[in-house]
Amino acid sequence: MLPSDVISLIKLLFVKDKELYVFIHRITGYYPHDIKLYQLAMIHRSKPIKTPDGHWTNNERLEYLGDAVLDTVVADFLYKAFPNKHEGFLTATRAKIVQRESLNLIGNALHLGSHVSSKMQFSSHNSYYCGNALEALVGAVYLDQGYKRCRRFIINRLIKKYFDLNTLIKNEQNFKSRLIEWTQKYKITIEYQLVESYTDEDKNPVFRTAVILGGIHASEGIGYSKKESHQVASKMALERLKQDTQFCEQVLSTAATDTDSQIQEKGTNLTN
Repeated sequence: MLPSDVISLIKLLFVKDKELYVFIHRITGYYPHDIKLYQLAMIHRSKPIKTPDGHWTNNERLEYLGDAVLDTVVADFLYKAFPNKHEGFLTATRAKIVQRESLNLIGNALHLGSHVSSKMQFSSHNSYYCGNALEALVGAVYLDQGYKRCRRFIINRLIKKYFDLNTLIKNEQNFKSRLIEWTQKYKITIEYQLVESYTDEDKNPVFRTAVILGGIHASEGIGYSKKESHQVASKMALERLKQDTQFCEQVLSTAATDTDSQIQEKGTNLTN
């Protein structure tokens, strides 16, 4: 235990917000040096606090900082974990980890919502306030403990605990096969068309591919290889088929004439 941790532990005997102090130690593994940073991380914009100099503040600045730190740590972690993977793969995998939905699930699992101060009533179905609070918490850990400790917290307490990288990668690579299986099952024609190819600012080749289902334009995807663009386009097509009932019916109607109940059943099978 570092000397600073011993001092922080002694402070616990006198600190007013003991519950938050213990909570932060439980989820990060570190004793807070400056509990005020973590208190601020739990202040939602709907219920700002007034600083001694008369300014109103909330956790949005810490959220901004935490977002940047998360991007950096996750990018560094993936870069070292997958030395032979292309930039496009690394970017797509990082996006899955730091996306709002993922962070919100982790924030809920950590029970951050019970410590967030707000005037609003939140629902886990329509709000990312736990994910935002998690980003603010990362910002607080970074300022309070430094980059190395913050990096360990993100990797050991967030990434390794809440993500199975093998499953994450497998799901990312299976979008095309899932879409092809669905079209084969319902006898829908599928075609991948290269819309354009160009180079980005760093002279890397970029490909834009469209997915055509039953002669109907379904989606487009961009990637640093044709294969990657196919995966992105397939993912977008699957999401559209699940979310857009009218579009799903149009695609299914290109194979055969079905009853409404049969069409509904086929659309439901996309989630299986």
